[in-house]
Amino acid sequence: VQLQASGGGLVQAGGSLRLSCAASGLTFSWYVMGWFRQAPGKEREFVAAIRGSTSTYLADSVKGRFTISRDNAKNTVYLQMNSLKFEDTAVYYCAAANSGTAYVTSADEYVRWGQGTQVTVSS
Repeated sequence: VQLQASGGGLVQAGGSLRLSCAASGLTFSWYVMGWFRQAPGKEREFVAAIRGSTSTYLADSVKGRFTISRDNAKNTVYLQMNSLKFEDTAVYYCAAANSGTAYVTSADEYVRWGQGTQVTVSS
């Protein structure tokens, strides 16, 4: 099983980025897919998750700015990030949880993790 995150980079505040996470070695459509992030000196925190194709969950801090989506035909989950803020700077990780997961916001529920992609927002 492999989750490969990409799309990170350096962007000015107010800008946009789209992260992608390509999955292989698993039946992608069966899994809840999530994004977490970890800033230096801080704990990993939930950002967004998607169950099936339409049930989405977003952290309060990103609601109205970030959107999560998936393409099951491409085994890929996306995180569209708009109106980026300096405090969005972090390493972003994609992760997969079993479909029966009840607590999609908990990192403990996720069984597979990608390697992370750095997002840096300059103020």
